[in-house]
Amino acid sequence: MIETFLIGTYTHKSSEGIYQLKLDTTAKKLFDLSLIGSAGNPTYVAESKAQKVYAVDAESEDGKKVGGLKMFDGSTETLGELGTTLTPGSSPAYVTVDEDRQFVYTANYHTGIVTVYKIEADGTLTTASTVQHTGAGPLPEQQDGPHPHFADVTPDGRLVVCDLGNDTVYLYDISDDGKLTEHSRFNCARGFGPRHIVFNTAKHVAYLVGELGSGVAVLAYDEAEGKLTLTQALKTIPKDWTQHNGAAAIRLSNDQRFLYVSNRGYNSLATFAVGEDGQLSLIDQISSEGDFPRDFNFNADESFVILVNQNTDNATLYSRNAETGKLSLVQKDVHVPEGVCVAPRI
Repeated sequence: MIETFLIGTYTHKSSEGIYQLKLDTTAKKLFDLSLIGSAGNPTYVAESKAQKVYAVDAESEDGKKVGGLKMFDGSTETLGELGTTLTPGSSPAYVTVDEDRQFVYTANYHTGIVTVYKIEADGTLTTASTVQHTGAGPLPEQQDGPHPHFADVTPDGRLVVCDLGNDTVYLYDISDDGKLTEHSRFNCARGFGPRHIVFNTAKHVAYLVGELGSGVAVLAYDEAEGKLTLTQALKTIPKDWTQHNGAAAIRLSNDQRFLYVSNRGYNSLATFAVGEDGQLSLIDQISSEGDFPRDFNFNADESFVILVNQNTDNATLYSRNAETGKLSLVQKDVHVPEGVCVAPRI
């Protein structure tokens, strides 16, 4: 079977935008990398069920930075441009689609703003609302102010936002017209730098990855109260690792038995087993076979994992044992320029 993936990238060196990468599950190989959409630093991409692709976009107008999203028709292999939503300032770090409400959400690391867009009938976007975060953390380099890095829908329909800059996870209620009202917030350990979060619906817990703390926090999630509470904290790297590391992407298998986290610096994928109570135990570390692994993702039946290394311009393919959760190297050194995001195509 041939499966296809969207690859979001930086465009600082040789990359020109959004790429498509194919996986042959029978031959067990990645192949046929192709440029399918031009954009400036499309570091994160999301595709709707209507096959509209929304990509982070950074451009320049009259010598000044503008950023936002570029919209594409994804019904054909090469993306057709539909328009942009660019405003003064830097581009967001994350984008996702809310199929139930027909909204798109972005988290802007640079400006501290969370934006809700309404999806119009033709797939284009109009701004529904924005929220400006405030506050800072103890680490001056990346916590000099608010830096929301993730905004996505919880299993029970709230918006959860991870703010790396002020060490806070926000839960928002979402109105029918896209307005956000803060419901609760979880304050992380100082310097944790919350980056992304995933929810285990079977265990009523969430797993929060901390970029700056190179850790995973296990949070009990009370849906009725809309509240997160810390129950466990683990490292994603060995205790004796003293060089720089930034934890990045986090993914939970569909059976909710195994959790995976990428490490940039230690350059690995960490595998955690999920216990009966939802708590985690580290069971494996495997090399990313490159430098600065940003994102990774499963294929359709989760028998493979595709990872991209930003600094070494390469992708790595692993097979995944569904019973043990462990990964095995299948293919490395697949050319992918400045890879940041891996998203299965609809």
